Amino acid sequence: MKHHMRWGSVLAWLSFFCLLGVARAAEFPLPPAGQNMVGGLKVVIARHQDTLLDIARHYDVGYNEIRAANPGVDPWLPGAGTHVVVPTWYILPPKPWVGIVIDIPARRLFYFPAGQKVVYTYPIGIFRPNWPDPLGTTRIIAKVKNPSWTVPKNIQEEHAKAGEPIPAYFPPGPDNPMGELALETGWSQIFIHGTNKPWGVGMRVSHGCFHVYPENEVQLFKMVKVGTPVRSIDEPYLVGTDGNGHFYLQSFAPIEAYKNPLSPQQRAVNAISAYQSAQHTQFVVDWQRVIDLVQKPNTIPTPIDVNSPSLREIVDQLPAEPYRFAPYGADANQATPPGAKAPTVEP
Repeated sequence: MKHHMRWGSVLAWLSFFCLLGVARAAEFPLPPAGQNMVGGLKVVIARHQDTLLDIARHYDVGYNEIRAANPGVDPWLPGAGTHVVVPTWYILPPKPWVGIVIDIPARRLFYFPAGQKVVYTYPIGIFRPNWPDPLGTTRIIAKVKNPSWTVPKNIQEEHAKAGEPIPAYFPPGPDNPMGELALETGWSQIFIHGTNKPWGVGMRVSHGCFHVYPENEVQLFKMVKVGTPVRSIDEPYLVGTDGNGHFYLQSFAPIEAYKNPLSPQQRAVNAISAYQSAQHTQFVVDWQRVIDLVQKPNTIPTPIDVNSPSLREIVDQLPAEPYRFAPYGADANQATPPGAKAPTVEP
């Protein structure tokens, strides 16, 4: 996305936001040697006013993740008393764990700050069909406050054909599709930025940029330095262990734009074999579970070793806690983080 840089008075806004009781980034200590999983599943009890999108956003989960974890549940009206699985359990991407790593099929960004034994992870919105994100490595080359956006002609034409015309130019502010903070990568016109449509995080909504919740962009913007490495990968099948004696597969729908010559099943088998070889482990794999996960991807890590409990059995053993947080409301569907005032823009 093309932009014009404008520097506003945002420091007070950033400080204010950090005091709010809204969702925070999922921060986890790095796992011990030989393990590559962080977080854990939660189950919450919805009220009549809650939506899956509210619950997902509070826990830094994307639309794709919350829907896959709760099949058959209406995303807008889950219903009072409904038990909602919150999939805050992750297999980390393949090493190296350096800087920003974006797993595009997982629609998730991982940030490994230098010199710290922690990882931050955020859901992201990725590209629409025919607008593939690049794979490979680059760096953060600029941090942009209050970006504006000059809309490329081909994007204007696409929206016009869809009956959704958009302006040729968006000024800085809460209605800007680029959000109010953006990290510019070395890939041409590719940014990691907030969005004026945060409910689209976890969907295929962008023209090449990576969309994050506005409140997550505040956190990323404060932590990430210019020069931070960025690596984007196409890994729909993540394999891992968490020290409890079981072996897990986290599966996502492959991205058709990358045209991998291998079948999804073969890719899953290769991921399992590569992990076992690298870790010098020999779990006895229940291959029927693997086939099931390939045919019906599940964004939750699922045990695949013989005699391990099923995912349903794991979930059924979790205590269900009442969800007590206020709905975000219609006003949160903009680029300004919930509860924060929009930064002023210098003339």
